Amino acid sequence: MRTFLRSIVAVSAVAVAVAMPTVASAQSARASRPTVAVLDLDFGAVQQWWSGNWDIGKGVADLLVDELVNDGSFRIIERKRLDAILAEQNFSNSERADPDAASVAKIGKALGVKYLVVGSITKFGTENRNVGVGGGAFGGGKFGLGKVGTSKGKATVAITVRMVDTSTGEILISAKGQAESSRSGLLLGGAGGGGAGGGGEVSMGSSDFRETILGEATEKAVAQVLTNLVAKKGNLQ
Repeated sequence: MRTFLRSIVAVSAVAVAVAMPTVASAQSARASRPTVAVLDLDFGAVQQWWSGNWDIGKGVADLLVDELVNDGSFRIIERKRLDAILAEQNFSNSERADPDAASVAKIGKALGVKYLVVGSITKFGTENRNVGVGGGAFGGGKFGLGKVGTSKGKATVAITVRMVDTSTGEILISAKGQAESSRSGLLLGGAGGGGAGGGGEVSMGSSDFRETILGEATEKAVAQVLTNLVAKKGNLQ
């Protein structure tokens, strides 16, 4: 019996000894992850395609933050904390895509982050093949956000982001994502009517939006951006 107990103790000791380096390695990997903050994306280039006050730059940034958190390659600053710092710095929407070096340095110092993710949305909308259902395009253009409705259409979303070193202002990573979704289905869910194009506030994290053609294209584009960011992680200093 004593021999048996000694054997169990010996096996347990070996198991602990084997597990300890693994645990230490995992803890070290988590500690060494780069800390980043994600600014709301600029969307001035596509804002002409609809009316209303829908901040799609904030919505896409929130989706990207979720993807980065789930991936685990980076440590992500909580968004409310970032918003508070930006308000203190009087940071304007026009600075989203290309903030000056002074602003980048101030944000980095205030948040204690080494890297800042900035960028823009260059395509965002639906090409409706039956404009009698759901609204059609604004500004005489091809793409637009319409009212809720089903029709045959194609949605296109393109995103470009850059990861900037807050201490030097140097762009270390550039990543792009572009995706399309083309089928018969809901063009835009939850737009709520109102206004010439029904371009009301929409939650991109909601299932209503994800089930739309535009929601599918947005998720695919964000996923591409994440893949490219992680693939180029070795560029960080």
